[in-house]
Amino acid sequence: MLSADPRMIFRLFNLFYLLTRPFLKWILHRFTNLCELQRICYGCSPGALRTKKVQTSLELSRKPKIKQMIVILNELVNRDVDEYFLLEEIHTRAVGTVLQVKKINPKVHIDFPRTFGVCAEKIWSYKRLFCLVEQLRSTQYDAENPEHEHKLLSLWDLLMSGEEKLDDRISNQWQNIGFQGDDPKTDFRGMGILGLDNLVFFAREYNGAARHLLSHSHHPTHGYFLAIVGINLTSMAYHLLKSGVARTHFYNQPRLTIESFHHFYCYLFFEFDRYWVECKPKSIMDFSWIQKKFEENICKLLASNSCCFKMNLLVENI
Repeated sequence: MLSADPRMIFRLFNLFYLLTRPFLKWILHRFTNLCELQRICYGCSPGALRTKKVQTSLELSRKPKIKQMIVILNELVNRDVDEYFLLEEIHTRAVGTVLQVKKINPKVHIDFPRTFGVCAEKIWSYKRLFCLVEQLRSTQYDAENPEHEHKLLSLWDLLMSGEEKLDDRISNQWQNIGFQGDDPKTDFRGMGILGLDNLVFFAREYNGAARHLLSHSHHPTHGYFLAIVGINLTSMAYHLLKSGVARTHFYNQPRLTIESFHHFYCYLFFEFDRYWVECKPKSIMDFSWIQKKFEENICKLLASNSCCFKMNLLVENI
């Protein structure tokens, strides 16, 4: 007997839900006298669960004014505007539009504007964060740019902390902190300046942990290329952000800035090192399957609406 394809069942269920959703919403509105957004804001606990449900409700809305609001706010997060102005505009436009379209009296439903406004700010702050991350990723490392060069040299100083002086800008010494060749700029092609910014942030903000990982990377059997692994984890963090899988972690954060992404990266790097040590790889050739398994584990954690990663600075000897 042939078993049903789970993916086909899921697609059919989604199709059924989309077709019956307007009718279900109408019934629930009649019985509760509350619109879907109100039921979500009143019935779901704060954080990722509430925010994701609000986002789904907005994106599935058939109301022209809500559709227009989404387009305007999506365009706004791509502009070079002040962060305070952005949050004010998101809150004002999102709350104002929903109150008008859904005919919600803010004097009667006192908590709704604030509760819904928080969700709206998180939704578009996440989109704003991806725009900022994408700008860094698409900015290629430029050896003629003094700022880029300063960051690169500061990475050496932060990781080596005076133990070894860099003899030359182009030198095989870069391999000591995990680059592939004599000139690190070639390793940043995939993730651009984002890969360097991540490494520098980790080495600066969590210097003890970063130097501990560097010592792990020099292990004769279980060692790895620190900088290259770091850039690979930048790619992983970037794709988790882009796909929306990382929303649970970020929606449970009080405020989103570019530092939020750097902290997310630092968590991934620190935890990957610990997982790498636990796996006891035979050589660097085991990197692909270990990274794949590690990413699967992270995605499982992110599937929980309560997920909020925090750095665990317990360091152990390899």
